[in-house]
Amino acid sequence: MKTKIIKINPKKPEISKIKEAAEIIKKGGLVAFPTETVYGLGANTFNQKAVKKIFQVKKRPFTDPIIVHIANKKDIYKLAKKIPKRVKKLIDKFWPGPLTLVLKKRKIVPKIVTGGLETVAIRMPKNKIALSLIKESKVPIAAPSANLFGRPSPTTAQHVKEDLLNKIELIIDGGPTKIGLESTVIDLTTRPVTLLRPGGITLEKLKKILGEIKIHPTVFKKTKLKISKSPGMMSRHYAPRANLFLIEGEEKKVKNKIQQLIKKYKKKKIGVLTVNKNHFYKADLVKFVGKDFSTIAKNLFKFLREFDKKNIEIIFAEGTDERDLGLAIMNRLRKASYKIIKV
Repeated sequence: MKTKIIKINPKKPEISKIKEAAEIIKKGGLVAFPTETVYGLGANTFNQKAVKKIFQVKKRPFTDPIIVHIANKKDIYKLAKKIPKRVKKLIDKFWPGPLTLVLKKRKIVPKIVTGGLETVAIRMPKNKIALSLIKESKVPIAAPSANLFGRPSPTTAQHVKEDLLNKIELIIDGGPTKIGLESTVIDLTTRPVTLLRPGGITLEKLKKILGEIKIHPTVFKKTKLKISKSPGMMSRHYAPRANLFLIEGEEKKVKNKIQQLIKKYKKKKIGVLTVNKNHFYKADLVKFVGKDFSTIAKNLFKFLREFDKKNIEIIFAEGTDERDLGLAIMNRLRKASYKIIKV
């Protein structure tokens, strides 16, 4: 298979190009497309053979559910049942946007999409290309991130090419994604509501509407699960090829520890991911990922892939605060890590 790549204007998507991509979805093919979070790998939600191809191409476990993307808020009622009243408040406030809701599924949703569960994860993306593609396809689009399973998520079309070129029918190049981390996922079938994966909509914002929110243990630590209600809950995820050591703690202690580790592993090719512009690290590749959370989120997966390109063997990453978007950043770093060191 030869993958076609087309550029589409993210501000004014060309309808002829969108229709070309939609035809592939309708015929049971796979299309990689941008969202505001990361690039997704899409198929017709109701076409089980097409959805199965997503799992095969990504080498993704069939127990890992896929998020269903819609372009009309009302479509949530076609896909889910027993929808709590508070859902309306959430979708009025955060949709379109990086919030995924886990609800009881209707029979129309194939179990291959939901990892065999009776729940379905749904969101409405805030990206003109994504929304246009869903509308033209005339079906909800099931789409996990457009990368090989367990690798850093793709935030550009180039990242998709690195993992999936000539394995899928089409890649839409709509430029870099705005947020750079996947959507927040909350489970509305539990009381209180459970945060399954932190993301672009922060816990603080959700609490203003929902009040008490339970946080699933996998948000903070690597935990092996028999059942995942959401993507991103597996113990090892978002990982570069290099062994990533995450160093958490007080800033000065973190810096000292990383300098010690650089000396210890000096025979290896070393990369450092730092949130300090004025660092003193002497390594093969040092990347200042940003000081504010939104910049760190945008750069995180991009830099993890850069370390791979430079054949870095070990990465030392500084931790950051867990307030606001920092919770999602630390969640991704912990999932990507080979080892976590607390100082």
